[in-house]
Amino acid sequence: MHAGTGMPGTPDSSAAADAQSSGNGGIPHDSDDGTTVLGASDVARALTRIAHEIVERAKGAQDVVLLGIPTRGVTLAARLATRLAAIDPVFDPARDVGELDVTMYRDDLRRQPTRAVGPTRLPEAGIEGKTVVLVDDVLFSGRTIRAALDAIGDLGRPRAVRLACLVDRGHRELPIRPDFVGKNLPTATSERVRVRLAEVDGGEDAVLISGRAVVDHADDRASDTGRGTR
Repeated sequence: MHAGTGMPGTPDSSAAADAQSSGNGGIPHDSDDGTTVLGASDVARALTRIAHEIVERAKGAQDVVLLGIPTRGVTLAARLATRLAAIDPVFDPARDVGELDVTMYRDDLRRQPTRAVGPTRLPEAGIEGKTVVLVDDVLFSGRTIRAALDAIGDLGRPRAVRLACLVDRGHRELPIRPDFVGKNLPTATSERVRVRLAEVDGGEDAVLISGRAVVDHADDRASDTGRGTR
């Protein structure tokens, strides 16, 4: 994680997840819930790539621990753990994965004081002297990650803190950026990005965006045809 100063869930089988079909061949398609920009197979491939990048950057997984940020970051961390163990067997998903609730470290508590505090569970291996990889589903303003950094500071002193996210949608309000990204997704601030994971939401994995202006492609084609006959 770069900054200017940036087992919970049910792990899946990497091979089985990679074999899933998104049904759209990687091409965004619309539904009542919005436009699907990543399908199940896309999510699986992104997580496999991130796992390899984590191991490559750390030169092995011996001192790597994962901390998932609820809710879906916890599930993604569990899936990454399965992949890391397949790449480097020294990584133990039962020992090296935890979850980090950042509720009490958020900077908007005065505006939204009523929040349910979730559990924080450190990896059995601890975080002292480790390379901690924070895992979240969508990176937006960066404020959740700032809160996570504050929480980690109260829990120990890792050797390094990295950030992995499935989607980076931009619009940062703090100088934080991820080290490992599944997809960079340009968005407008008015748009909503949702990650659906089978363990949490049921159905197939997907990343959807809603609130995006609809383009009438039929009108565009008609216009192009008209220009071609002139």
